[in-house]
Amino acid sequence: MKLSRRNFFTLAGASAVGVTMLSPLEALYARRANGQVVGLTAGYGPIAPKMPENADELVGLVRGGINLGTTPLLELPPGFNYTAISITGQPMDDGRIVPSNHDGMAAFDGPKNTTILVRNHELSPSSTGINVFPRYDQIGGGTTTIVVGPNRRVKKQFVSLGGTIRNCAGGQTPWDSWISCEENLTLPAPGGATKKHGYNFEVPATADIQVANPVPLVAMGRFNHEAVAVDPESGWIYETEDDGASCFYRFRADVRPTKYGDLQTRGDGVLEALVIEGAPQDTRKNFIQYKNKPLSVKWVKIDNVDPSTNALVTSVRQQGQNKGAAIFARGEGAWYGNGGLIYFTCTSGGDLGQGQVFAYKPNNNDPNSGTITLVVESPAENILNFPDNITVAPFGDLFLCEDGSNTEFVIGVTPEGDLYRFAANAINGSEFAGACFSPDGKTMFVNIQDPGITCAIWGPWSRNRA
Repeated sequence: MKLSRRNFFTLAGASAVGVTMLSPLEALYARRANGQVVGLTAGYGPIAPKMPENADELVGLVRGGINLGTTPLLELPPGFNYTAISITGQPMDDGRIVPSNHDGMAAFDGPKNTTILVRNHELSPSSTGINVFPRYDQIGGGTTTIVVGPNRRVKKQFVSLGGTIRNCAGGQTPWDSWISCEENLTLPAPGGATKKHGYNFEVPATADIQVANPVPLVAMGRFNHEAVAVDPESGWIYETEDDGASCFYRFRADVRPTKYGDLQTRGDGVLEALVIEGAPQDTRKNFIQYKNKPLSVKWVKIDNVDPSTNALVTSVRQQGQNKGAAIFARGEGAWYGNGGLIYFTCTSGGDLGQGQVFAYKPNNNDPNSGTITLVVESPAENILNFPDNITVAPFGDLFLCEDGSNTEFVIGVTPEGDLYRFAANAINGSEFAGACFSPDGKTMFVNIQDPGITCAIWGPWSRNRA
């Protein structure tokens, strides 16, 4: 089944009747204001180490000094199970091996009750990077595609993009593709890169072995890309930037894309940066006074979307900020859901520098308006520590992948504003990345970046979170 516009809404969680995440921490912060102890709620219940369901298939598979067949990889709540699949170093169907540094990811409907995952690899140029043709530039990062069967095992996997650098996150589109983002601004140099980097690339979501045509989507801007989220109502593409003083962008194509390749062949459009009205330009600190208060916005045009140098004065973000664009602390994950909201994380934002989540609500009838709301700000490191990738569950909860220090968690946020620990990395301190749900809503896929393991998690999602 193709990822039609209707299916995209379901996948994004827009079908959750009555759900809104526009102010998900109102109750939590009210408790803090009343002097009560603020902490994590029980969620689905206490998490505990659990072996993968396919542990027998992993016996003898050692990665990072860990025998994956005899070691619990995740901590999960009661009733939840998982398989560990598509692991760094395993052979793939195109004759290559699974690359390392698993990162952003999305899930699409595949043939015969399968799920197609398109997954980024955050790799820099090296002899151990993704070696494939056609490729954009030298051996480096890119994407792989995994076809997962209904038993949550791999049926097929292959390289689907190569020659790019530090593919961190990206975003799914309603027209059956994944936009992969380069978090890198490398310029051509003797003995090094032969092309400019800092672009987005489109990858088809297909079960057929296919390497994407590596065409940079120049009109979407050259900057330190992190993620994108597409509004299926308008076709507008929202973009985050991983920088300590980043902007939040929107790309409006001159011709609305309807299929894979349209952005490559008809990719002209307008790139804009968001301006917040009635609030300070800098959202990184002292912004909690605006929490849960929708703020009006406007958009300013970026005049030079493809600067030829990395000088700050000519950078895309400086152009926007010179026109009043809001400043964010490391914009990272982005996702569409819950009835038309664009969520994005600011990994080091907030008074404690531990992370924020914003929700942008577009006004598709007026391109120069809309609202933005601060919906999450970490009150403590042990509650939320550097949220990175984000997804919206079909039932309305947000799931945040931590990229902080010590034990890493997948943190859930309920529509009522409660935070809870859903999963923990039980093997090392590596970050979680790429959380997303299968189109039927039954399986969460998520990556442990190092040593590079994709996990498929299922269980009683409909159970009440305490």
